[in-house]
Amino acid sequence: MDSPMVFVLAVALCLAAMILVIFVVFKPRFGSVPLERRRLGNQQDKSAVGRISQTAVDAVENVLGESGGPYNREVLYNAGVKVAPADFTVGVAVASILVAAFAALLTHPILGLVSGIATPFLAKVVLVILRDKRRSKFADQLTDTIQMLIGGLRAGHSVLRSVEAAAQEADAPTSEELLRIVNETRIGKDARLAFDDVADRMDSEDFRWISQAIQINREVGGDLAEVLEQVAGTIRERTEIKGQIRSLSAEGKMSAYVLMVMPIGVAVVLGMINPGYLDVFVEHPMGLVMLVGGLLLFAVGGFWMSRIVKIKF
Repeated sequence: MDSPMVFVLAVALCLAAMILVIFVVFKPRFGSVPLERRRLGNQQDKSAVGRISQTAVDAVENVLGESGGPYNREVLYNAGVKVAPADFTVGVAVASILVAAFAALLTHPILGLVSGIATPFLAKVVLVILRDKRRSKFADQLTDTIQMLIGGLRAGHSVLRSVEAAAQEADAPTSEELLRIVNETRIGKDARLAFDDVADRMDSEDFRWISQAIQINREVGGDLAEVLEQVAGTIRERTEIKGQIRSLSAEGKMSAYVLMVMPIGVAVVLGMINPGYLDVFVEHPMGLVMLVGGLLLFAVGGFWMSRIVKIKF
């Protein structure tokens, strides 16, 4: 058993060394503007590790180009991750190599390879979870946001000035989104598009109502504060209904979590009690087929249960 593990570890270390050598040798000719020129007072890391990591990031950034790859700026921004796409991609690549090496040493080389391949997809899932949490937090803060807008309008401020004041008083992510509206309108973007973009990023039908109310007021006039007051009442009622539905569906969600965790927990306990009991799943071809089939059914079942307990408003 020691021989395959040592071999996999040696292969993983060789691959990591090759990647570092490639990044160092084929250093991009046209790098980005140095950090000390873009941010005064920020000293650049001069260590060997810092230079190698920066070279790797520059190389990945040149390969990804403007699109940013699967972890582009829009995906990271929606998830609330304040990291450049190249930095995040390099981090995921390094994590994939480490996860594959450790999984191969602790279990089996094939499982190590599968774990390494699954790591980028797991990172994507984590970003989706963070994005959903950010959207949920934005929705919970929306009632207070409307009240701050109404207060600014009744104090005599314009719509954009009220939005800016609300951005200064609100918490993230509402403050980030409102401030982005202000900044985009200042550089020439139409205010209607800026509000609609926030509604699309946050997947918020309630904020879209606010955007439509503001645009209608700009076209026909009227008391915008009174209109937003009525919109706030409607959103408040919808929030109460959402809370009731969440409480009713909490039991189904907990059942789904238990059913998802139970097979993994049983496998871990069996592996600790009898270390050789589960070797058949990684040593015999039929065991590998059953393992892959079980993982696929596991994913399909988890997705199915998540769709059942998710309510569309």
